[in-house]
Amino acid sequence: MMRIEWTEGGVEGGEQRSALWRSESGWPAPKKIVIADDTMAADTAYRLALDGTALLWRGDFQNARQLVQALARRIDHKGSRSRRAKASKAPATPTEQFHRHRLAQLQRARTLAMLLIPFDADYTIPLRRAPDVQEACLEAWGPSTEPCVASLRELLGLIGAHEWRRKGVPIPALDERIHPWYGVFSPVRGEYVELVAQAPLPPQAKLAFDIGAGTGVLSSVLARRGLPRVVATDMDERALGCARENVERLGLSKQVEIVKADLFPEGQADVVVCNPPWLPGKPSSAIEYAIYDPDSRMLRGFLGGLKNHLAPGGEGWLILSDLAEHLGLRTREQLLGWIAAAGLAVAGRHDVRPTHAKAFDAEDPLHAARSAEVTSLWRLRVA
Repeated sequence: MMRIEWTEGGVEGGEQRSALWRSESGWPAPKKIVIADDTMAADTAYRLALDGTALLWRGDFQNARQLVQALARRIDHKGSRSRRAKASKAPATPTEQFHRHRLAQLQRARTLAMLLIPFDADYTIPLRRAPDVQEACLEAWGPSTEPCVASLRELLGLIGAHEWRRKGVPIPALDERIHPWYGVFSPVRGEYVELVAQAPLPPQAKLAFDIGAGTGVLSSVLARRGLPRVVATDMDERALGCARENVERLGLSKQVEIVKADLFPEGQADVVVCNPPWLPGKPSSAIEYAIYDPDSRMLRGFLGGLKNHLAPGGEGWLILSDLAEHLGLRTREQLLGWIAAAGLAVAGRHDVRPTHAKAFDAEDPLHAARSAEVTSLWRLRVA
C-alpha cells in the first residue's frame, strides 16, 4: 500500500510525518501537501486544489465538510460557464458531449479529493466534532494497525455506503430490501430488476446462472420465482460477500449458491442471466466497473460463451440499456452482430423506460441521450 508524506509545523524546522494512503479510485498519493485549518479561505483552498496541492486538514471536521461544499460550488460555477461558452460554438455530437462530461466528472472528483482527513490506527478521526466512522471504515477497508490518510470525499462515500448497507434498498419485486456493500453497485434502478421478475421463464426451468451477481438481487428474484437452484458468479470479493449476506438475509441460501468465477460456472443452465456494465469505457474507480465495460469485454464474453452454457431449450437473458447507442459508443448493428456471431438468435425482447431522476433532468449534460434511453431484456436462444 502506498504511503503519504508531509511536513508538520512549517516547511523550515518542521517534523516529517507519514501514514498509509487510502484511495479506492487508485489515485497516487499527492506529492504536494500543506496543512490546512479553519483559517483557510475557500478561494485559497480552491486555487491550491486546482494546482494539485493537497490540504491535510487540522481544523474542525464540520468546517472541512463546508469547505468541500464551497469547493464544489466553485467547480460547478466554472463548469457552467465553460458549457455555455462551448454551446455558443458548433454543436457537439453526443459522443463528444459524453467524453467532455466524463472528463469534467474526473476533474471535479480529483479537485474535491484534494482535501485530506487523518485517521488514527483504529479509524478514529483526531479532529474536533469528528463523527464516529470506525464501523464504516472497517466495512470498506478492513482492519488497520497504523494511521492513514484519505480524502474527505472518499470518507463521505464510505459513510453513505454504510447507511445504504444498514438501511438497505427496497426491491418491490422481492417485497424486501437488498443491502449493498461499499464498492458494490446498488440496485437503485429498479426497472431492470422488474424485467427479470416479469419475463416468462422457459417451461422446463430448474437451474439458472446469474453472471456478475453484484448484490445478489437478480439471483434472489429468480429464486423467489420458484427456480429450485441458482448459481451466481462474480470475481469481486466484496460482491461475493455482499451477495452471500443478502441471500442469507432473505432465507434463500438453500436455493442460491455464490461462487467465484470469471463469467460462467461449470455446466449448463435453463436460464443464464447477465446484467453487464452498460457503457463501453474505462472505469476511473472500483465502483465504476459496474457502469463501464472496457472494450465491451464482459458483454462480448457473455455472448461468446453463452451457447456452451445453455441447456437444450434454455434462454440467455441479457439485460442492457441502449444508452451507449444514443451516445454513439456502440451501435445496434454491432450488438446484433455479436449475437449472431455467437450462434445465438433473439427469441424476444422486453423493454422498459428508466424512472431515475436523471432521465427527466433537462440540466443534465447528457439529457438528450438519457431521455431516449430504453432498458431491454434480450431473450437469446441457440440459433
